[in-house]
Amino acid sequence: MAESEKKGFFRRLFGSSDPQPEEPQVALPEAEENQPEDKQPEDSTPTEVGEQVAPVEQTAPVEQTLEINDLAIVQDPVDFVPEPEPEPEPEPEPEPEPEPEPEPEPEPEPEPEPEAAAEPKKSWFQRLTTGLSRSSTSLTTGITSIFTKRKLDDETIEELEDILIQADLGIETAMAITESLAKGRYDKMIEAEEVKSILSAEVEKVLDPVAQPLVLSASDKPQVILMVGVNGSGKTTTIGKLAAKLRAEGKTVMLAAGDTFRAAAIEQLKIWAERTGSSIVARPQGSDAAGLAFDAMQEAKEAGIDVLMIDTAGRLQNRVELMAELEKVIRVIKKHDETAPHHVLLTLDATTGQNAMNQVEVFGKTAGVTGLVMTKLDGTARGGILVAISARHKMPVHFIGVGEGVDDLESFAASDFARAIAGVTL
Repeated sequence: MAESEKKGFFRRLFGSSDPQPEEPQVALPEAEENQPEDKQPEDSTPTEVGEQVAPVEQTAPVEQTLEINDLAIVQDPVDFVPEPEPEPEPEPEPEPEPEPEPEPEPEPEPEPEPEAAAEPKKSWFQRLTTGLSRSSTSLTTGITSIFTKRKLDDETIEELEDILIQADLGIETAMAITESLAKGRYDKMIEAEEVKSILSAEVEKVLDPVAQPLVLSASDKPQVILMVGVNGSGKTTTIGKLAAKLRAEGKTVMLAAGDTFRAAAIEQLKIWAERTGSSIVARPQGSDAAGLAFDAMQEAKEAGIDVLMIDTAGRLQNRVELMAELEKVIRVIKKHDETAPHHVLLTLDATTGQNAMNQVEVFGKTAGVTGLVMTKLDGTARGGILVAISARHKMPVHFIGVGEGVDDLESFAASDFARAIAGVTL
């Protein structure tokens, strides 16, 4: 039976009924090898029983690849179903644009605060009282402590003298005040306010003869003002403030930066010149101060300037060589005008106390000081030094300063100063 099946298989394979040589078996794909051997092909024709099958002649082996291809041909065709093309992925829907955030509503503008009412400008006496408050407080506090429920006797008079001397009013002024106080009041009760009133009156008596304004001649042009003083006394600032006052009076002003030792002093004077509308003569730091003064005199004459103010280097009154240089500057000025300088103003720092007394004496001999400007009275409790200087030297006092502002430099008035330092209100 097996032989008949083989014959029918080869007949179908080669399409001929002649006996064909038997071919070697070829390994079939796994699916065919697994088929049962007794399964007959559908088209095979059974041979009759007893029919002899001719032996199949052996032929040369066929290449495996050919046999596999031929076998593939005779196998039942399998309909090739192409794989369906994948459907194109749908395009992603565009994300919706986010809705714009609503703009925040503008905050309501705050209502403008009502402007604070401008403080009324203080009078000169009010500013003077404020500036001398430290000196005044020192005096009045001591006076009040002495004359609280006490009679005027030797002990209270001695205590009062000590307080007046500590305030730098000077021994002469202190004795004059106590003598005036003792007249008709000795061994009697006395109030502190009465003592303050007597103090004010006695101080005014000392200051009244020296309280003189700065008088500038209109005929001699330029009027030359030489500013002298020790380092830190406020010369340069005082020049600037005086320039502002003179410009406000309609005068033409020229400034000469004669403090050639300090670059800061030169720059400071340039600023004051620009601020006040004044012209200026300046040279590099280290230049000859006398030569600068000579050039300034010539330029001021040519320009018809009303007032020429010459700054000088600060110098200690005990430095002989520096004082000699100041004398040289004065000699050079006189080469242009024998009457110049018309005013030599010594700037005094009230905070130096008794040292200011010595400065007046030395600068008076060397530079021929004609008047005083007392500055920084607001920075000390010893403002009484001005009274002591006036009592001893009787030198004119033109201006006093109680602050940094331009308006804080004013012409000196004896009564205002006396009442302010004694704590007597109007």
